[in-house]
Amino acid sequence: MKQNIIDIAYLISAIMFIYGLKRLQSPATARKGNQLAALGMFVAIVATLFIQEIVTPVQMIIGVVIGAGVGAVLARRVEMTGMPELVAAFNGFGGIASALVAGAEIAKVLSEFRHDPSLVSHLGGVDAVTISLSILIGMVTFTGSFVAFGKLSGKVSGNPISFPGMRVFTVLFMAGAIASIVWMVLHMGDFGAAGLWLNPMVEAGIAIGFAGAVLGILLVIPIGGADMPVVVALLNSYSGLAAAATGFVLNNTALIVSGALVGASGLILTNIMCEAMNRSLFNVLIGGFGGDSGGGPSGATSTEGLTVNSTTSDDVAILLSYANKVIFVPGYGMAVAQAQHAVRELAEELAKKDVEVKFAVHPVAGRMPGHMNVLLAEANVPYDQLFEMDEINGEFETTDVAVVIGANDVVNPAARHDKSSPIYGMPILNVDHAATSIVLKRSMRPGYAGIDNELFYNSNNQMLFGDAKDSISAVTNEVKAL
Repeated sequence: MKQNIIDIAYLISAIMFIYGLKRLQSPATARKGNQLAALGMFVAIVATLFIQEIVTPVQMIIGVVIGAGVGAVLARRVEMTGMPELVAAFNGFGGIASALVAGAEIAKVLSEFRHDPSLVSHLGGVDAVTISLSILIGMVTFTGSFVAFGKLSGKVSGNPISFPGMRVFTVLFMAGAIASIVWMVLHMGDFGAAGLWLNPMVEAGIAIGFAGAVLGILLVIPIGGADMPVVVALLNSYSGLAAAATGFVLNNTALIVSGALVGASGLILTNIMCEAMNRSLFNVLIGGFGGDSGGGPSGATSTEGLTVNSTTSDDVAILLSYANKVIFVPGYGMAVAQAQHAVRELAEELAKKDVEVKFAVHPVAGRMPGHMNVLLAEANVPYDQLFEMDEINGEFETTDVAVVIGANDVVNPAARHDKSSPIYGMPILNVDHAATSIVLKRSMRPGYAGIDNELFYNSNNQMLFGDAKDSISAVTNEVKAL
């Protein structure tokens, strides 16, 4: 009877996961989809803990309250600019949780063997592989995610980091991880045997965990900051795969389903990010480019002697007020300046003047997949004004003014023709095709790819220097006065 109730609860939670994930396809339904998936996980937790009586109801309630409390505090206190590193940290915590559960399973079967050897006689090679993969993928996710956290938060250089022989070390640790997994398979069931220091299973588990931890670091540190959206998506997939492997270890259907969904969706998202950059995943993993933006020129003249056209908030307000169509292009600079609400207010003022307003969102704008969508949704920008690159790129030619707010590499025309550029071939937003483009930046420093932007020097482009939030607010006030 208990097992039937558990199976029904897991089935309900799996349906909630799938339906919630489907609703994430649209910004209009994403919030409810997220809530539905969270409710599905709560159902699975209650079924697992209450019915299987793993812990007492009081202990379960305490755990839920603490976990929910930490999540609520983080959700409210973390700024939108800190959301990418928070997502990376969550991926890391998911990975270490999977590894610890798999390690606990080893301790459990050893304990059971000491009490009654017949309890673990059914364990075999498949169990060894699932436990090993859960530990390995979990530890790779854990350390890799926190390296990504460091790069995104500025605590670690965003530049690709390497050292002599790093590739050799990576291969050696991969080989060590595989050898340790084979050792685990060969000795699965040797519970009474003594290894060099511990039981062979325990020794293999420690070796796999150590190799995975080192691999996570070695795989992420050589990746440049410009590729962080891809890395975040990939690590998200890793956390799902680790959870699925742990589900097999525990024979937990809900964990297998949820982990498989996260793993598959993460891989799909990773592929979308790679296509948006016109680069293969292999190229991203071994040849990261970009990093901390360098100290480029801070004035209106580039180091090559090319000049840019500076403008003022008054002139921008006049251009926008008398335009028929305006497209805003948000970037990470908007997040840093926390200008999303100011941008929404400006868009509303332009709409009052019968100006057609749209937002063009590049897939890799920001520091994580969907970063700009989250920012604009948080500012209550209408969902029907948000357009993906493929949907809106053809409209720039009929656009009077394109306003770029903190974006850089995703609007750089060099991606189309400069074969020496690291972003060559990357699909970009065709901002330079608009009648006039206006770029809001603090300075002329390059973006995360570390290269100059040809758009800034176009004759039909104007630069509005300063903090994006202050600049947009000044433009809004001028638009209201016209």
